[in-house]
Amino acid sequence: MDFEISNLTEEKVPLELMEKVIKKTEERLNIEDSIVSITIVDNERIHEINREYRGIDRPTDVISFAFMDEDINPENGLTNLGEIYISIEKARVQAKEYGHSFERELCFLLVHGLLHLLGYDHMEKEEEKVMFSLQDEILESLGITR
Repeated sequence: MDFEISNLTEEKVPLELMEKVIKKTEERLNIEDSIVSITIVDNERIHEINREYRGIDRPTDVISFAFMDEDINPENGLTNLGEIYISIEKARVQAKEYGHSFERELCFLLVHGLLHLLGYDHMEKEEEKVMFSLQDEILESLGITR
């Protein structure tokens, strides 16, 4: 999977760790010939996105826009899975709330967003069980624990 991580904030993010998470997700789910865009933003920007595209007037932690193109881009041979936006501020707050590291929370949000792009959801109890166990499996395999 090809990916691009853009940090639109002044804060440092653990890019190497995020890359490992993407690669592990790719490996675990046998993802091939695809591309995804990940953007780290502040609460103000994710609030705007949430309001504009979801009609929810508050900041959130992660938003995924799944493209799931059936068409392969003839220029690069890749399927564009979509875009993920992560609020760095929400990640910091939630890490404290849940009692784990900022890095763990950021990686959790990344995996969560990736799984949404791949069609996983958590609206129903059974779907949630599958998605959350997969998230935990991927993170734990990299030693990213609570």
